Amino acid sequence: MTVLPAQVRSALLSRREIAIIDVRDEHPFAQGHPLFAAQIPLARIAAEAEWRLPRKAVQVVVYDDGEGLAPFAVEELRGLGFTDVDLLEGGLQGWRDAGYELFEDVNSYSKAFGELVEHRRGTPSLPAEDVQALIDEKADIAILDARRFDEYATMSIPGGRSVPGAELVLRAPVAAPDPDTTIIVNCAGRTRSLIGAQSLINAGLPNRVFALRNGTIGWTLAGQELEHGRQESVDVGGDIDKARLRAREVAYRAGVRRIDAAQLAEIEGEAHRTLYRFDVRQPAAYAAGHLPGFRNAPGGQLVQETDHFAPIRGARIVLADDLGPRADMTASWLAQLGWEVLVLDADFGGMLETGPDGAPAPRGPEGRYKRPYEGTDNPRAAMQAYLDWEYGLVAQLARDGTHGFFVI
Repeated sequence: MTVLPAQVRSALLSRREIAIIDVRDEHPFAQGHPLFAAQIPLARIAAEAEWRLPRKAVQVVVYDDGEGLAPFAVEELRGLGFTDVDLLEGGLQGWRDAGYELFEDVNSYSKAFGELVEHRRGTPSLPAEDVQALIDEKADIAILDARRFDEYATMSIPGGRSVPGAELVLRAPVAAPDPDTTIIVNCAGRTRSLIGAQSLINAGLPNRVFALRNGTIGWTLAGQELEHGRQESVDVGGDIDKARLRAREVAYRAGVRRIDAAQLAEIEGEAHRTLYRFDVRQPAAYAAGHLPGFRNAPGGQLVQETDHFAPIRGARIVLADDLGPRADMTASWLAQLGWEVLVLDADFGGMLETGPDGAPAPRGPEGRYKRPYEGTDNPRAAMQAYLDWEYGLVAQLARDGTHGFFVI
């Protein structure tokens, strides 16, 4: 059977559960795909599908762009026990012919959302030249890098310290205990800088907070030198109760609901809904002890890569965190991204599991899309083109019309 593009769009608009799966390699996927498509190449279906699509009865719509991969993917998914798998009528060309939008790059809808946040909230930012001037004059600033630690270690702003996104409300007051200290949040491009800076603003920190405009890309385009191999991070400390109150208030404003263990057990028994359960702490903390059944998805990356962690649009998400602020801040963003997201009031003093969560082994380099914001050897033209693409995402969201995002 085939599913019409209009039927897929109807499912998105009505928030029915649906997984739109592009079975091409990552590089062609990044050249254009529907907003909420997730990418699982044909060669990785056996390794990834059951992990990323945990409910076998969910509607799965598969497509390629005329390469002939999709029919094989349908058969493989059915062989794994998925019961509602169909081809997209006409494939990607059918989506084009219907007049629907195609989005470039990877993690596109999270990046589009970041642009929408800046557009709606006017998230303050500073250009690279201004931040360099503050560094040169030894101004009272704290530069906090919101990426994964390995990305930070590869290349970073001089003097920056690693504070991955969901950790910011917990750790920024430790990095900048004086309210007169200016906080500058950076990433490689734009999204995690904007979401990180806006997180601190939403949480009501008394400091002046800015995103580094265009991140390390902007820094490089300004002709300024990055540092490499830094290992500095900021520990949890300070007034955790205050951080907890700040984050919970933000989650409340976003409409996030809270559940206890008994309510979670009820939800887990609902066979007609897909449930993703994520522990949003950093990998080392997760491995040291986590609630049974919860996967690891550090909160900042979960907001950045939602299509990877939760490919089933319309599914339900439950978040856990031993301290609270990471789950509440992550949930506030997922709610604004249109997800039904719940925070578990969890007891981490009971029986915990240790070690990794069993996620599929990472992909190799085959067919991979080289992000213009990663590494240290990207052409300037590619970096500028990437920024220009991000600037146009708000208008593209408006043309697409299926996103359901809101901004508090």
